[in-house]
Amino acid sequence: MSASETSLPKRLLSGVAVAAIALVLAACSDEKKEAASKAPAETSASADATTTASTSATPAASQAKPAATEVAQASPAAKAELPQSEGSIDVTKLMEPGALPEMALGEANAPVTIVEYMSMTCPHCANFHNETFDAIKAKYVDSGKVRFIVREFPFDPRAAAAFMLARCAPEGQYFPMISMLFKQQEQWAAAENGRDALLQMSKLAGFTQESFEACLTNQKLLDDVNAVMQRGAKEFGVKSTPTFFVNGEHYSGDMSVDTLSALIDSKL
Repeated sequence: MSASETSLPKRLLSGVAVAAIALVLAACSDEKKEAASKAPAETSASADATTTASTSATPAASQAKPAATEVAQASPAAKAELPQSEGSIDVTKLMEPGALPEMALGEANAPVTIVEYMSMTCPHCANFHNETFDAIKAKYVDSGKVRFIVREFPFDPRAAAAFMLARCAPEGQYFPMISMLFKQQEQWAAAENGRDALLQMSKLAGFTQESFEACLTNQKLLDDVNAVMQRGAKEFGVKSTPTFFVNGEHYSGDMSVDTLSALIDSKL
């Protein structure tokens, strides 16, 4: 590749680390404060205008026993507070085919369908997939109650590149690839040389130098990833990540296992 060519890998991955972090923090929605272990909320950004995602706190209540002589008993666990819906959309329209094949887990006829729009460089998306997703998959997806669909919503070039690599992974390896990238997000999303960092991550997933380059120079794939994002913004009102549609109901922000479980249970 000659020096005069502006290669897609360089355009996707070359940016300064500080600028990449600024884009990441702008992209992510306010994180829900359901648990003390959650990270502080940050300002969300949309593809069209900056918005602030609503936050909700789930109070944890416990009552002291009235007499010290009483035998201590565990108080019932407080039920998770359901998040506030931001509206609903036509599920039939939401499920219409897009620019790329759906990346989905679970039974097609499951009673609850969750569509998540996410960005690979968003720390709140990483927190959801690192802390919540596996438990929800085991409890609801594997049991046939939930069909979970991931759609790309990259706010920056590195996120787009990461999605492209996940799409280029061998069949059936999309979800393992994004899981690995989320777990190692700090190593590549904020790296000074994003291209080399992503190359090393990709080699762990079986990519070679040649297959890595071929994937990131696939202009049609990049266009399709961006088309998924643009459709989400224009047709479904996605403004921040992560954004979830649960049977067509719109929710923004990270969710804990308890909160998402309560939301799913309310739809069953």
